[in-house]
Amino acid sequence: MIAPGPAEAGHPPRGSSKPARPPTPESDRRQPVETVDAVVIGAGITGLYQTYLLHQAGFDVRGIEAAPDVGGTWYWNRYPGCRLDTESYAYGYFALIGLMPDWQWSERFAGQPELLRYARAAADRMGVRERYRFGVRVQGAHYDESANRWRVTLNDDSVIECRYLLSAVGPLSATRMPEIPGMDRFEGQSFHSSRWPSDGGDGPAHIDFRGKRVGVIGTGATGVQIIAELGKTAAELYVFQRTPNWCTPLGNHPLTAQKMAELRGDPRAFLEYLKKTPTAFPYDRSPLKASQATADERRQLFESLYAMPGYGIWLSGYRDLLLNRTSNTYLADFVADRIRSRVKDPVVAEKLIPKNHAFGVRRVPMETNYYEVYNQPNVRLVDAAEAPIEAVTAKGIRTGAGEVALDVIVYATGFDAVTGALDRIDIRGKGGLALKDAWRDGPTTYLGLQSAGFPNFFTLVGPHNGAAFCNIGVCGGLQVEWVTGLLAWMAARGRRSVEPLRDFEDRWTARVYDEYAKTLLADSDAWWVKTSRNPDGSLRRRALIYVGGAPEYRSLCDEVARNDYEGFDIR
Repeated sequence: MIAPGPAEAGHPPRGSSKPARPPTPESDRRQPVETVDAVVIGAGITGLYQTYLLHQAGFDVRGIEAAPDVGGTWYWNRYPGCRLDTESYAYGYFALIGLMPDWQWSERFAGQPELLRYARAAADRMGVRERYRFGVRVQGAHYDESANRWRVTLNDDSVIECRYLLSAVGPLSATRMPEIPGMDRFEGQSFHSSRWPSDGGDGPAHIDFRGKRVGVIGTGATGVQIIAELGKTAAELYVFQRTPNWCTPLGNHPLTAQKMAELRGDPRAFLEYLKKTPTAFPYDRSPLKASQATADERRQLFESLYAMPGYGIWLSGYRDLLLNRTSNTYLADFVADRIRSRVKDPVVAEKLIPKNHAFGVRRVPMETNYYEVYNQPNVRLVDAAEAPIEAVTAKGIRTGAGEVALDVIVYATGFDAVTGALDRIDIRGKGGLALKDAWRDGPTTYLGLQSAGFPNFFTLVGPHNGAAFCNIGVCGGLQVEWVTGLLAWMAARGRRSVEPLRDFEDRWTARVYDEYAKTLLADSDAWWVKTSRNPDGSLRRRALIYVGGAPEYRSLCDEVARNDYEGFDIR
């Protein structure tokens, strides 16, 4: 167990017998305090479903959402090319008869406007809008030990008190801007990909890039989608790449009702199938190791997977892809050859091939004609590893090789993943201990759902649980159902408080790290890793995800429930 940080001033240290009551600001005293059973933070796919199920179970629940409407990531991310990399028909609300499975998706991988329409339709179907307050952010949440309640403060100075606090903020919602000198000096347009201007409806605002010099910083999943789109119209497109990623074809296509029925079949049976796959995607891994196949057999399999839409090449290959470096190299070499065949300039092609990480140890960006963009005369790759970005100037970006004049800068620099959105809320549990301090060297949780010292606080699709490294549309929903079952079980027995026992939390956290260490993922610096420095200066990596497999995770959670929620201190 990682030791907690020092107690905050004015609060007793952890373990003190004196109950802590957070101080009440003057603004709080002036505002009426709303009292409910539960508060859900977030109105994305997971938060909406949690609010709905709690309300259905008889809890008085209030949802809080910073955006002016529902949708979560599909509200905020409106950049050109934004779309799902999970098959549309394998995503969303399988339990909502009347919406799913009745919803007819227009594409195999739906675009952002359709996904936002889906979330809005789901909210209407569930009748949860009236349970939400939109356009406000949670600034702080302090646990009152004497009352066994959470005091939640919003940025409009209003206060909500609740018994249960549930975070559904999403693993990729805390925007991360780079730290580049001079960013505020740029005289052109600039914005982060997750805060793209809106068209006033479901999609991005139309920005005319014709005749403009555009710079995109970042070549992760978002950057890859944006670059392919902006390359179609920008007069000059400069791609600032520090580290290339392994990218493979998305293979999107229109989806008719007949085709969707062929791919999915009976929705209930399809959901049962998804629940049995390691990540709730519609793929099964080969039972073979790569070494058990001949070179010709491997090539044939890789060819078929490369031509398959979606994550098949990542999730349907040989079972030791992420366990054995030689097996991984077979596939990496195959994909590298495909990149070389698609990019005409061999020097540029080599710069687009990763040299510092194995295939699939980071999220694999799904692309549509991404590599072909670099064959266009208006697109230039700027190798920020060879000539690092030094500063943003009034007229563009200065690198070690000189200044690039620009009219628009797009920061596709990702997110402070998994824990970032929670770190930005002042969450304090027993003894006034801040969650950010408790997790300073990495999260410590039980089942990825709760942390000792923070009673009645749940982190849905958060660190260490089986939903962040999974098809969130399915895994997040199943997690919501489990948590709702726990709270209903407590209510039926007159119980009012739940938090993990430290021994169980220690063992689960160790299990998360041990499972991760067995894989090639342990050598990566993907978004699902928290890095810090040891006292000797060496790098410490803490996994933020559980990689033992979604079925195994759910089986364990179900066993815990059958054993009257073993491992939790329930009172």
